[in-house]
Amino acid sequence: MSNILVIVESPAKAKTIEKFLGKNYKVVASIGHVRDLPKSTMGVDIENDFDPKYINIRGKGDLIKSLKSAAKKADKVYLATDPDREGEAIAWHLAFILGIDVASPCRVTFHEITKDAIKNAVKVPRAIDVKLVDAQQARRILDRLVGYSISPILWRKVKKGLSAGRVQSVATKLICDRERDIINFVPQEYWKIEATTKLISDKEPLKLDFYGDASGKIVPENEDGVNKILSDLENKDAVINKVEKKKKYRNPYAPFITSSLQQEASNRYGFTTKKTMIIAQQLYEGIAIKGHGTVGLITYMRTDSTRISEVAKESCRAYISEKFGEDLLGKEEKKQKNSKNSQDAHEAIRPTMVELSPSDIESALNKDQMKLYDLIWSRFVASQMASAEFEAHSVEIKIGSYLFRVNGSKLLFEGFMKVYSLGNQADRILPDLNEGEIIPIESYDPTQHFTQPPARFTEASLVKEMEEKGIGRPSTYAPTISTILSRGYVDKDKKSLKPTELGFIIDEIMSDYFSNIVDIDFTAGMETKFDNIEEGDESWKNIIRNFYKPFVELLERADQEIEKVDLTEETDIDCEKCGKKMLIRHGRYGKFLACSDYPNCDNTKPILKKLGIKCPLCDDGEIIERKSKKLKVFYGCSEFPRCNFVSWDMPIDRKCPKCDDQLVIKKTKKQELIKCHSSTCDYVEQN
Repeated sequence: MSNILVIVESPAKAKTIEKFLGKNYKVVASIGHVRDLPKSTMGVDIENDFDPKYINIRGKGDLIKSLKSAAKKADKVYLATDPDREGEAIAWHLAFILGIDVASPCRVTFHEITKDAIKNAVKVPRAIDVKLVDAQQARRILDRLVGYSISPILWRKVKKGLSAGRVQSVATKLICDRERDIINFVPQEYWKIEATTKLISDKEPLKLDFYGDASGKIVPENEDGVNKILSDLENKDAVINKVEKKKKYRNPYAPFITSSLQQEASNRYGFTTKKTMIIAQQLYEGIAIKGHGTVGLITYMRTDSTRISEVAKESCRAYISEKFGEDLLGKEEKKQKNSKNSQDAHEAIRPTMVELSPSDIESALNKDQMKLYDLIWSRFVASQMASAEFEAHSVEIKIGSYLFRVNGSKLLFEGFMKVYSLGNQADRILPDLNEGEIIPIESYDPTQHFTQPPARFTEASLVKEMEEKGIGRPSTYAPTISTILSRGYVDKDKKSLKPTELGFIIDEIMSDYFSNIVDIDFTAGMETKFDNIEEGDESWKNIIRNFYKPFVELLERADQEIEKVDLTEETDIDCEKCGKKMLIRHGRYGKFLACSDYPNCDNTKPILKKLGIKCPLCDDGEIIERKSKKLKVFYGCSEFPRCNFVSWDMPIDRKCPKCDDQLVIKKTKKQELIKCHSSTCDYVEQN
């Protein structure tokens, strides 16, 4: 009997796969990369045509020894790391460490962790795809050259601990540019006019929206313009000018890709991109399901393709026919179009076994796993279902020379919406109206409005923007956002991403001295070049050579011309330790107070954002805003640790009328409530 060693990346995955393969196989985990560029130096031999100087990762010595020992005892070694560029590179490094010929059939790939997928994969091992490895090396080395060349300049000119990167700097720029648009935004006045009729629609008076006249749309810009229109409308009959009824169809969405899953999980559940990927990884690697053992519930979660396999499609369509009936089955789909930057290396994110509906496995999943699995499962099933059908009802009303409009709709056929909810889809039924009919108007209601600045990016909308502009790849969205948050370039204000003062400074330096690095077309063009390397159309060293020569000139100019930035701000606060003045400095978690006599005095204090509310637990403290290590805002007493009052919800300057505890504002997706802080009191009011 042969003794076969299979090496995967994750211990959880190893445990799941070993159960599928049986006693002739031993499955172990590399726990990610085992070899990489050193952290302490550039690790790229620029003088020797950019050869990378890989080293074994510190702290992995014992693991590497155990992998070598297991490999020596095995008759065959299969490298079954993730099915993407990063996974291919890890397999290539493992082959080097274990002395495996990369051209031998040692590489095993699969896109789902199910018994059939794993057993089929080990039957068809292949050679390591060196072109895929080269594409990963090109990205890794280019990012190392950019990061390790620019970051020291930022350390010298601004402060230690800063970094720049090819993707993170562009993401920071997008957020800073959006904030500049908001700051420079000049609101424009405009007015709306609503006509209230005596007709009833959905148990309320039917309201008509002012549109314009026969020549087109009119938007009144001031009160004088509105008054003129109202004067013209006086004593004029409202005549039904046009009535249209037609059927409209809403087609189901394609199954999720990485970016769309991150966006939808953020919009529906408030998940960060990082949290979404952690939960998806858990679902992919395996969950113990009663009657099935441990099984991977979804396919590989780093993908930019909406393609699904024929087997998965047939299985899904059979499931829909059986559970929902033939009338809910969609037509044989046309080929889904991927985005122009898509690699199409993997299938879309879908359940591995469509018959495992969320309700069937609810007891095996925690709350967050259940939410994400339900989202993935329902989106996939819906993609093979029939379109929803509506009756759209539009009415145009002529009053004098002006036109008003009103629209209604009625759901005729639920289709895919039976499985995949699109939020509030309530019917709006209009009364029966006929062309030429005169309808009674009760009042005209003008309202003043002002145009609004563009919204700040959320994690979801930033991922969407990055995807549309070709910045990064599915595997880089979440780590990029985590990096710019942890570096202090961006803060989270509720869900919104807002650049900090430090973020603006770094963006200005990058834009002034490294404009090509933060140029969206350059960054997107590099992604295309990496794809070309993977296809064998370009050499990775050529790409690095062409980039590096002009880059060196930019570095030299930047080092000479950038003036040192002083981030410290003086205050009139005395240091309680030595009496000298305190300064405001920047740290990883934002601004803080530090003694001006450092290093002789190392006194530091947080800058407290006071709410002006006395602590309900002690007489001396005030409620202040704090941040957790994960940068989540909470509220506590200024006398901590002597007083341990703490609340995730913002306290207000009112006591509970029922128990005299503190009232707090509880925010949910749909509403804001004022409730009692006490867990034993049920007092609640609308805010």
